This record gives sequence, structure tokens and C-alpha cells, in this order.
Amino acid sequence: MSDIFEEIVALRRRGEPAALCTITSTAGSTPGKASMKMLVRADGSFVGTVGGGCVEAEVYAAAQEVLRTGESKRLAFALNERDYPDSGLICGGKVEIFIESVTDPTLVLFGAGHISSSVAQVAKLAGFRVVVGDEREAFATRERFPDAEELIAAPWTEQVARLGGAEHAFLVVVTRGHIDDGTVLEALFLSGAKPRYLGMIGSRAKRNVLFDQLVERGVDPRWLAAVRSPTGLALGARTHGEIAVAIVAQLIALRRLGTLEPRPDGGAGGPQ
Repeated sequence: MSDIFEEIVALRRRGEPAALCTITSTAGSTPGKASMKMLVRADGSFVGTVGGGCVEAEVYAAAQEVLRTGESKRLAFALNERDYPDSGLICGGKVEIFIESVTDPTLVLFGAGHISSSVAQVAKLAGFRVVVGDEREAFATRERFPDAEELIAAPWTEQVARLGGAEHAFLVVVTRGHIDDGTVLEALFLSGAKPRYLGMIGSRAKRNVLFDQLVERGVDPRWLAAVRSPTGLALGARTHGEIAVAIVAQLIALRRLGTLEPRPDGGAGGPQ
């Protein structure tokens, strides 16, 4: 058990997703007992157990879904041959398991300007782990970004290389200009990155010109089609603070609803 909690702490420090599966109750004879836990990492590896066998296989699959959506799940199993005819289960007990994400989603901001400063503040309040990078060491500072978990001052290509596949990360490109934006996007494409969200700030005219240039440099237009630009919800935002709210609101919509746009029937706290 201590190994699991130590691993959760380590994963949270690194910003790596993980789902914790806990047996919350049992009745009758069951292979797993209450409070037993299994921690499933984003790379598919895991620590601990919830009893093994076909039940654990289903829990593992559900944990993968929790990693993708961030939504907790509660599962109930009746351990008998009727429900699992090929498993050989004859103990006849019942078990309930709760699966939850135990790490905050990571938002990576490429660019440490004024808009990024506002986005970092709002995203922190919304429960994101914020990483800010810039090629300019004087901009990626703790004074400018007190809420950031990590600050990186390095060339864009080096920052991208640190991400790996970034499958579960939210990425927003908001550098000082379209040349640097293009450098970041091209590096992300070449790295094979497939983030959960990739947005770039700017007008549609800027996006079209930049994307045409990137296609000429070999970037697949199908990959570029997944880049959300302009980034953020269409709220008519103008100030840095308003733009930050629009961007983070879209990240929340994707995280909580699985869509880039909010549902018309869902207010704060969920559907009304």
C-alpha cells in the first residue's frame, strides 16, 4: 500500500496521469478485500491489485477510460458463474470498486507573454497543472508565473522533446509571433505528439497563412486540422483576462464533457 501512495506522489510531481482503483465494499466471499488498491499509469503499467482475474481485467479497462476522460467510475460485480461463465468463479460474493484520477491534467503553455500569464492563473484555479516554456529566460520566471508547476527556458524544439507523445496533455501555443508558433507546431508534428488538446492563439487569417507554410515544409494537413485555432470559446474576448477565461473554458469543456463546445443544457455544476 505504501508503494502505491509513494508512486502517486511521484507521478503528481512529474505531472503523469494515473487512475486509482479502490475496493470500497465487499459482501460474501471475494478474492479482493475492502481497501485493496490498484494504481494504473498512463503507459499501461500498474501497481497493486484488486483481486486479480477477470474482475481485475475489467477494472483495468475502466481505469484506461478514466485516464482518457478524467471522469470517475463506480463498478459493481457479482462473482458467479452466471455473470462470468468462462471464469470459473464460484465464490458468489459481491464487490464494488471506485476508480478515480489522482493526478491533475497538465496544461503546457508555449510562450510566456502576458496572455500566458493570465491563462496560467485561471488554469491553476480550474485544477490544471501548468507548465510554461519560452526561449527567453527573462520571461519564464517565477515572478511572472507564481502558479506554474514548472518553468522551462530552452529552445522550442527542446521543450517539445521533453513532452514525448503528450497523449493526455493540453497544449496551447501562444508565443511572441507566428514564426515561433510555426516552429513549435512543426516540432510537435515531427515528434509524433498526439495531445488531448492542441490550440494556437491568433486570427483565422494568421492560421491559414501559417498552416499553408507548414504544409509546404512537410507538415501533414490532416494533423494540422486537429489544431484548434483560434483557440478558446467564441466569447468575444478582447482583454488578456477574457482571452484566458475563453481558453480555459474550452479546456474544461473537453475535460468534463468530452467536447470543444459547452452543452446548452449544462450550467455550472452540471446539467440543470
